[in-house]
Amino acid sequence: MSAPAPSPPLTVVAEPLPRQEEVLTDAALAFVAELHRRFTPRRDELLARRVRRRAEIARTATLDFLPETAEIRADDSWRVAPAPEALNDRRVEITGPTDRRMTVNALNSGARVWLADFEDASSPTWENVVLGQLNLIDAYTRNIDFTDPSSGKTYALRPDEELATVVTRPRGWHLDERHLVDADGTRVPGALVDFGLYFFHNARRLLDRGKGPYFYLPKLESHLEARLWNDVFVLAQDHLGVPRGTIRATVLIETITAAYEMEEILYELRDHASGLNAGRWDYLFSLIKNFRDCGAKFVLPDRNSVTMTAPFMRAYTELLVRTCHRRGAHAIGGMAAFIPSRRNPEVNKVALEKVRADKDREAHDGFDGSWVAHPDLVPVCREAFDEVLGDRPHQKHRLREDVHVEAADLIAVDSLDARPTYAGLVNAVQVGIRYIEAWLRGLGAVAIFNLMEDAATAEISRSQIWQWIDAGVEFDNGEKATPELVRRIAAEELENIRRETGDEAFAAGRWQQAHDLLLKVSLDEEYVDFLTLPAYEQLEG
Repeated sequence: MSAPAPSPPLTVVAEPLPRQEEVLTDAALAFVAELHRRFTPRRDELLARRVRRRAEIARTATLDFLPETAEIRADDSWRVAPAPEALNDRRVEITGPTDRRMTVNALNSGARVWLADFEDASSPTWENVVLGQLNLIDAYTRNIDFTDPSSGKTYALRPDEELATVVTRPRGWHLDERHLVDADGTRVPGALVDFGLYFFHNARRLLDRGKGPYFYLPKLESHLEARLWNDVFVLAQDHLGVPRGTIRATVLIETITAAYEMEEILYELRDHASGLNAGRWDYLFSLIKNFRDCGAKFVLPDRNSVTMTAPFMRAYTELLVRTCHRRGAHAIGGMAAFIPSRRNPEVNKVALEKVRADKDREAHDGFDGSWVAHPDLVPVCREAFDEVLGDRPHQKHRLREDVHVEAADLIAVDSLDARPTYAGLVNAVQVGIRYIEAWLRGLGAVAIFNLMEDAATAEISRSQIWQWIDAGVEFDNGEKATPELVRRIAAEELENIRRETGDEAFAAGRWQQAHDLLLKVSLDEEYVDFLTLPAYEQLEG
């Protein structure tokens, strides 16, 4: 038998960055090239499958559990691999991008886990991609600190035993990396770049520290996409001589189609799975996207009025807890996106009460931990879970056998009493423009109106605008959702921003570009699957 052909070389299409040679070594690029050669064709097939499935949803306006995998769901004998010690207690997880400041602050935050994010909380400039990897390497070698340029205060890492465990989130399958191409000029999937560089540089280093290479997997739409990740994991471990099962992955159930395949996703990853997460914002985006043209019964109200107590959201989260605990996996709750204000204690008081109520609900529902976006929220989340967990690391013993979810329950959007409002439309335009402008400048996690916004909330904003126009929604003030109305609101918002920032700062920003892009992805007849796809082509760096 002849040896396999060597992997084609990869070319970096970018200006050199400081210390990039520590990340983009020949060996690391050869490893990423091998992942690309082996798995990109399957990735492409699965993306094409997404298109076919979405067409079927448009035709039938429904979803169901898969008949062909009924045996997996009925089989009580299988479980995921036991959690490693570092992932056994996950009661508080903090999320954020991998810039140097966030790396230090997140590791020091007191959270059990830091989701080091190359996905929705990170704008994928080449600098963010490469230097984010470098920051993680520096953190593991304790070669990292941060000095606040405004205050001069220096931040350094606490002792190792006090640091959060890192779980890295690579980009979703749909995103490519334009700065890394093969011999044919084909871009490497961003997911394989982020995963490959991190695993290559850190797997052994983490094992030596008593931890391991742990990942969050975003935006999966089927168990077949989980199977692809599992095959990536097996090859990666074999390639570097790391024992199989060393990698552990938590899957974000943040697409409506994945909600119907939770057990199958855990089954495909069972030797590498550690849990599922209720990714609430992307979940709403996915629901809107998939059922956007399926009639009035699927029209969602303003995003902030869709709480986790809505019947279809309760069905989703309770099914997730039941599924995880039945299979021995952790169930991780959703994001508390509030950003505390040091200027307005009354705003803080009201918001913190809501955050605490949300975390109390998750803990009492059986979740084993939850997310926060700001270090000041770590104690709030920890207290809620401490009251329920006590000294136990999790509550997998709560099997939630009282939960019974039918297929129709997950898409019962018409059970909501709320309706879209004019204020909701204005907010969607405001958040959309402000977030996209920051993203185009290389910022992926942005505080807007006291909430930490990332790409998921911008996706909801533009998708709701598209859906409300398509459905001809009439708002509470009597106005109808039309492209003309949205253009008028967007023009007013752009002028408001100009007055707010001043002419010089406005000109230095990318406000007009963000305005134009929001209108394009919100008003074009052909709905683009992810706004980050056209936005990426406009991203500098």
